Amino acid sequence: MTLTLTSTAFTDGGEIPRRYTCEGEDISPPLAWAGAPDGTKSLVLIVDDPDAPDPARPQRTWVHWVLYNLPPDSTGLPEAVAADALPSGTEDGLNDWEHTGYGGPCPPIGRHRYFHKLYALDTRLDGLSNATKVDVEAAMAGHVLAEAVLLGTYQKSG
Repeated sequence: MTLTLTSTAFTDGGEIPRRYTCEGEDISPPLAWAGAPDGTKSLVLIVDDPDAPDPARPQRTWVHWVLYNLPPDSTGLPEAVAADALPSGTEDGLNDWEHTGYGGPCPPIGRHRYFHKLYALDTRLDGLSNATKVDVEAAMAGHVLAEAVLLGTYQKSG
């Protein structure tokens, strides 16, 4: 079985609904996953935008959400998941607004791509504190058993 990541809010390659962005409620979309391989000890979820600030001239990847040490038997996250409602043991890393939790799409110009990346690891990422995407990616190097990607796009109205 292949690791999969889906959402009932948008299809792979489709537009992320406004409610999950800075123009809406800025809440996290519902996510579901399946197919973690045998030997999975934890999952990592990273949501980022490689098109910042302008898709015609990207200068950096903007990190919207970092979760790590999700339990291997977890199957997803509900819409608008609060930190205290994350699966037991899950740790919330820092996004590029320098706080934990989800920060929705808010592109200054053009249509941006938002990659929701799920990784199955053969270890837990213990010992991290105020972890950023860079910290989490460094810690998970050499431990990725499988990965799945769900791509959404968004462009501000007007």
